[in-house]
Amino acid sequence: MKRGKNYIESAKLIDKNTLYSPKEAVDLAIQTSKAKFDETIELAVRLGVDPRHADQQVRGAVVLPHGTGKKVRVLVFAKGDKAKEAEAAGADFVGAEELVAKIQNENWFGFDAVVATPDMMGVVGRLGKILGPKGLMPNPKSGTVTFDIAKAIADIKAGKVEYRVDKTAIIHVPIGKKSFGTDKLTENFHTLMEAVVKAKPAAAKGQYIKSVVLSSTMGPGIKINPAKVLE
Repeated sequence: MKRGKNYIESAKLIDKNTLYSPKEAVDLAIQTSKAKFDETIELAVRLGVDPRHADQQVRGAVVLPHGTGKKVRVLVFAKGDKAKEAEAAGADFVGAEELVAKIQNENWFGFDAVVATPDMMGVVGRLGKILGPKGLMPNPKSGTVTFDIAKAIADIKAGKVEYRVDKTAIIHVPIGKKSFGTDKLTENFHTLMEAVVKAKPAAAKGQYIKSVVLSSTMGPGIKINPAKVLE
């Protein structure tokens, strides 16, 4: 793969044979972020699980203390008083069957997160094959299927991120923007890693955190010592 000049220059700052501490890695991610926009700092965690087995799935959500730096558009499936509650809580889109039809017929994706009341899941279930692959399907484990609509919306707007192991046993999650600075990004990193460690399935054997790599949107990967992710 041909790399740009900025990437090549940034890569020179990183020792590929070194496993950095979280704070050192965040410092380097900021230093190697050379783009003209405020790059997202992203985390990739490879886990010692076999995602093909249901008892080794790793999935959940956590509110990052400093958010993600991204404005999140929330779609809520609800009716009656719960729809009014959603609107009052700041939902960007609220509806029921008509929104299902809009997504199905118009391929509309003008939203970043989806919340639904439990009584609406029969309707929302029709969108499983559309929302599922995009990681947008409401799920009780991530707190997005709930009657406490106001809290769900507040958490998402405050910087709630969902993490889910993919078929290659890797979790990809943003932990904030370059402009946050080292301290805020490091705090977000620790909050996320604590949640992932707590989510370890009982069926997972051997080393759970296999590798941890941090990078900016356009920058090179920086390896973090898996033994130090909670320090």
